[in-house]
Amino acid sequence: MPVLPLLTILLGLLVVYVPTFYDLFHGIWKTDQQAHGPIVFAVALWFFYYKAKLLVSTRIPVIPAPRLGWPVLVIGCVLYAIGRSQSLYIFEVGSLVVVLLALTLIFFGTGVAKHFWFAFFFLCFMVPLPPSVIDIITQPMKMAVSYASEHLLYQMDYPVARNGVIIYIGQYQLLVADACAGLNSLFTLEALGLLYMNVMRHESPMRNALLATLIVPISFASNVTRVIVLALITFYWGDEAGQGFAHQFSGMFLFMTALMLIIGVDSLLRYISSKLERRSVAALKG
Repeated sequence: MPVLPLLTILLGLLVVYVPTFYDLFHGIWKTDQQAHGPIVFAVALWFFYYKAKLLVSTRIPVIPAPRLGWPVLVIGCVLYAIGRSQSLYIFEVGSLVVVLLALTLIFFGTGVAKHFWFAFFFLCFMVPLPPSVIDIITQPMKMAVSYASEHLLYQMDYPVARNGVIIYIGQYQLLVADACAGLNSLFTLEALGLLYMNVMRHESPMRNALLATLIVPISFASNVTRVIVLALITFYWGDEAGQGFAHQFSGMFLFMTALMLIIGVDSLLRYISSKLERRSVAALKG
């Protein structure tokens, strides 16, 4: 495809969506509930670049499918118009996924669209959910993280008590907020876990499904670890230490812990899978 049409399309996308992302970066993405948005967006840009490089070696035939792409583009434009005019981010931001898919179909065809299918799916993780949905899902998670953190601290002989999502340790009290047990960590970890599986190119659907499912308890365990670390920092060094740099660092610690757990679980699944394969081969030979 010539460079000029691509540049024209890129310019059009920038004109339409730069105001959207400006609003996101200066608004909802600065909140605890949607803090995963910029991370997912940055990783999605890298993944599109990664898949574009692989496209050269795969030699997928470029057969434009405008009859399929134009209706999809119309749907994307309608979603954007509704979302932008009514301040509905789920439509406004979600329309970007639909528009990108439509443009791929129009200019490159279904084969190329299938090649990028996971990149489009990955972008969906950055679409902000309505606050009502977030509150419904987040509250049980915060309660569960608070309960687990309190009992683990109690087993370690710390003076700890709990009232709902407030943990009391010594003379201090900690509120288990959305940042410590909300959808931002769960969405980001689920997205990164799925990205990890896609990049590693596991062939077993069962292994992929199992690892994707296990990301949820891994996220929970990482959140519990973060709350316990913050509680201990506050207990030993005071409230300022717990709410200052250590609070921000604990967020990075959470994702490092979760990523190590994902890799560790994947390695364990690989070991179990290879062992079962050796046993089945041995049984067939026997």
